[in-house]
Amino acid sequence: MFYSFHDVSLLGTLSSIINITLIVQVHFGAYEAVIFIFSLTLFPLVQPQPKNLPIAIVNEDEGMEMPNQSKVNMGEKIVKSIQESSASTTDEDPAVKWVEVKNTEEVQKGLDNQAYYAALIIPKEFSAKQASLQTTTPSSPEVEILINQGMNTAASTAAAQILTGIVDNLNNNVRNQLLEGFENLGVTLTTEQVSSLVIPITIEATNVNEIGENSANGNSPVSLFQPLWMASIASAAIIFMAVRKMPINTRKENFMIKIGQILIGAIIAIVIGFGFTWIAEGMVGLTIPNYMDTALFLTIASLSFFLMVSAVLSLVGFKGISIFVLLLFFGAPLLSLAPEMMSPFYQDWIYAWMPMRFMVDGLRELFFFGKGLSWNTPVSVLVWIAVGGIFVILGSALRGGMLVVEKVDMSK
Repeated sequence: MFYSFHDVSLLGTLSSIINITLIVQVHFGAYEAVIFIFSLTLFPLVQPQPKNLPIAIVNEDEGMEMPNQSKVNMGEKIVKSIQESSASTTDEDPAVKWVEVKNTEEVQKGLDNQAYYAALIIPKEFSAKQASLQTTTPSSPEVEILINQGMNTAASTAAAQILTGIVDNLNNNVRNQLLEGFENLGVTLTTEQVSSLVIPITIEATNVNEIGENSANGNSPVSLFQPLWMASIASAAIIFMAVRKMPINTRKENFMIKIGQILIGAIIAIVIGFGFTWIAEGMVGLTIPNYMDTALFLTIASLSFFLMVSAVLSLVGFKGISIFVLLLFFGAPLLSLAPEMMSPFYQDWIYAWMPMRFMVDGLRELFFFGKGLSWNTPVSVLVWIAVGGIFVILGSALRGGMLVVEKVDMSK
């Protein structure tokens, strides 16, 4: 079969159009994939709902003896009602995980150890004061709500709102019961009784481990993470590129160069740790309770991240930098959320594997919980990450050294 010049030209044009269409589809698909991947970073921030939010409840009510009745303890009834309400929920994971605590001292320790986002305390004279609401000299019972601000601002606020809602429901029930009782008795209410019916149970809310002023609404630890993480990645990448260009002839040279890389990283970490602390306090205006402890902790965090990045680059090359860029995009939105406000996927598969969360947790303890620098969980994890990075870097030097020796032998 013979084709004319016109047919050949037409086939070439169709082929070009098909090729262009395929190229456009490939590029468009790539753009869609990139948009989808980065949109995943926004999902955790869309209407986060608490699940199993730990809230302590303390009943110190001593109860009271009622005429011709057994002893009444309204605090016990409230605790039982709350627990039954939580147990009867149809959700697999209820919004609140209620933790019954013996006394105020124990619950304060739990708040300081970041075990609870808030606490509801029912005082000793609660039953006696509630019973007085039926008399002509009422004394409104009071409950205390402790809000653990420093643990997480959003989660502690949500916990406080849940507790306030519970007390509001109690007020409605008590008010209706009192009005029904007064109506049955046909008594005329005094001014004090009418006033007590407006809010039968009052609330004393107290912030503990407060975030204070100039803390970016409690997010100052997260604010410090982003520049420190980027500086650690950039410094590790620059030093890795510089080391890779250096001529290496023996295993010993390679090993010594790797040791020099680690020492340079330590110097850079000191500059970053103390420099960022000075910038945060002196220029940005964040409240830094203890300059030296904060600077030393940021130095440890920076060195840990530097060695971790350097270790990955020594194993897989410069393309490994993409891992830590993705960690920044996926990790930064999660660090401002409490784990109980994440979906199970983000909580178990992303947040649990993020090394930077230990830096944020350590800064929270320094900034909001009045704890100095010590061998706590954040510090120990960061140090072990650094130790692991050192072993990998030095191990890659020995592996690289073996390759160098083989090349030298072959050249002979």
